[in-house]
Parts: sequence; C-alpha cells; structure tokens
Amino acid sequence: MQRVPVLNPDGSPAMPTKASRARRWLKEGKAKVLHNDLGIFQIQLIAEPSGHNYQDVVIGIDSGKLFTGIAVQTAKSTLLMLHLVLPFKIVTDRMTTRRMMRRTRRARRVIRTICFKLRNHRQKRFSNRRQKGLPPSINANKLLEQRVITELRKIYPVSHFVYEIVKANGTKSFSPVMVGQLQQIAWLKSQLPTEVLEGWKTSILRRELGLLKNKTDKSAQEPATHAVDGVALAASHFIQYKIDRINRSANWIGDVKLNNSPFVVISRPPYSRRQLHLLQFSKGGERRAYGGSTTINNFRKGDLILYKSKDKNIVGYCSGSTGKSLSISDANWSRLGRFAASKCQILSRSCGLVVKAQTLTAIPLATIPKVSGSNLAEA
Repeated sequence: MQRVPVLNPDGSPAMPTKASRARRWLKEGKAKVLHNDLGIFQIQLIAEPSGHNYQDVVIGIDSGKLFTGIAVQTAKSTLLMLHLVLPFKIVTDRMTTRRMMRRTRRARRVIRTICFKLRNHRQKRFSNRRQKGLPPSINANKLLEQRVITELRKIYPVSHFVYEIVKANGTKSFSPVMVGQLQQIAWLKSQLPTEVLEGWKTSILRRELGLLKNKTDKSAQEPATHAVDGVALAASHFIQYKIDRINRSANWIGDVKLNNSPFVVISRPPYSRRQLHLLQFSKGGERRAYGGSTTINNFRKGDLILYKSKDKNIVGYCSGSTGKSLSISDANWSRLGRFAASKCQILSRSCGLVVKAQTLTAIPLATIPKVSGSNLAEA
C-alpha cells in the first residue's frame, strides 16, 4: 500500500501514512500539501501530533557510473524508488572539449618564426599535476547522489544507510564505480549510521527476495534496472542470513514487506554553463554570448513552466529563449515547442534537478520470495 510522506508542524519528517488517511486529513483541514524539490507528494500537519514514534527507515544506495538506484524502505512497506541519471558522460565530454580548446589557444600564442628561447613561454607558477580530489565526472556523480539523499532526509525520518561497495576481481583491475566510493561512505557515515554490502551479497539477496533484474538494457528508466538493487540493499537491514554452527543449519532471519511504490527518475538540467564566447572565431571577430542559466525574460533555465492558451496547456522546463518566445522542454530535455513568454507562468523555480512525474509502479517480481519470514509484494 502506498504511503504518503508526512511532516510535523515544525518541518521535521514524521512517519509516512496511508493515502486514505492523508486524504481525510486534507479534507478535515488537519494538514496541507507541501512542495519539495524531488516532486514527491507530501503533506504537513497543522496541529501537533499525539505522538512521535518512529520505525527504522532505511535508504539503499546502488551507486553506478551512469545510473544510480535508490530505495526508501521500512520493515512494513517500500516507500519510494529512485532512478538517478548521472552526469558522467556530459561532464567527461565537456572536460575533453575544454582541454582541446585550451591547447588550441596556447598553441596559437606561440610565435614560431623566432628562436625557441625567445618565444612567449613562461615557467609554471605552481604544479597542477597533483590531483588530490576526485575527477570532475566522478565528483559530479557523487554530488548529485548527496543532493538527492539530503532531500530525502527532509521528507522521511531516515535512520540508516546501506551502500553497495564494488570490488573489481579477476581480469577487471579497475572500475570507475570504485573511484570515490570510500569518500562517499565517509560522507554517509558522518550523517547517519551506515552499513556496506558487497555486490555479490546484493545479488543473492535480490534473488532470494524474488526481485526481477533487467541486465540487458541498463539505461532503461524502470525499477528493474537499478532501483531493485536499492530495494534489496535497504531490505538487508531487516533480514540477515544467519548460520547456526551448533545445529549445523542456516536460515534467513527477519521480516520485510515489499509493495508498490512511486518511481521517480531524476537528472540534472543539461544546459550549458556561462561562456563569454563560442568555441571558434566568428566572422568579423564578434562572437555572441553563449550559455548560462538566465534568459532575457523573467525566467531561468530549469524553471517548471506552465503555458496556457485557448487550445492547450503545456507543462515543461524552461530550456532557453529567443526574443519574446520561450523554449519549453520535457523531462528528457526534448523541446516541446517555442511559446510566447507573456503566456507562460512559473510553477516552481529551478532547483538544479529535473524530475519526471512520479508514477505508482509495481516492484518487478521474478519468482516467489524464498526468504523465510518475508512477504510477497502486494499486487
């Protein structure tokens, strides 16, 4: 059964409630609808609740190179499944372009007709070959994960994290997923108690829970690609495989329920950063300004826009402007069209995240769960 996030009057997260109870509270005026950056429907109580009893709410994180699966789970319900589209490729391509153009500009300044000693070369002011931090592409991935986890903690009373660690064995001596995972675990531990689980243990637990895994197309924006791993990781907090050496037996101990939950796809708005000039010279030496998040109108790139007309209403993200018209794109950043800015209004300001509309999605089940004590997902 779907659960609706609830906030206390002071803004702190409370335990989620049933959708029917949330509707009754809204109808009776005991609660109000509140917006959040993840686009998840939530309510806030107007009066102080009768009690503050909390269960364990666990976030499972299956971090990857291009995609990350996150799930929020309690012992009695699956609260949310997330699919993060990481900016690894975009950042890598932009860093490659920057390096190429930088080399081009430096080569252009050298006067090759004079002696080498008299050319415009200077000594380096500092050593820029010591990279103590993470590569920009990996760092962007981790920052997006941290941003989403921080927003989830504002919505749910999270008590624990479970993070999957990757160890490359055999012929695989290196994996980009391994880069930065220790820094990410250290950040998680500084926030809340954190457990780590190796990938092969996640696979066993996912199979025992009966969760279906899509291994053919990992780019598919569906729960079966990465979100199910987040569910398995979060469920590991409630069920464990115990070995009884005295009786020479082993069994799964604990109880967890899996059910249908909202599934949300999150990415970064892929607009270009501010550039004073384009990459190449233009004719006449005059180059137009390019990039940035502002427009000539009152809108910003990434704002959620509503376009109203007599024939249709369109909701999308602002992706640019041309004259008096505004470009509106969908969550995949595909242009829906250009519309008059005077007929557009802002639904919410840009928060640096592009969120697809949440849908109630069934957890993909391959078989009946084998875990003793666990329950089959509710259809």
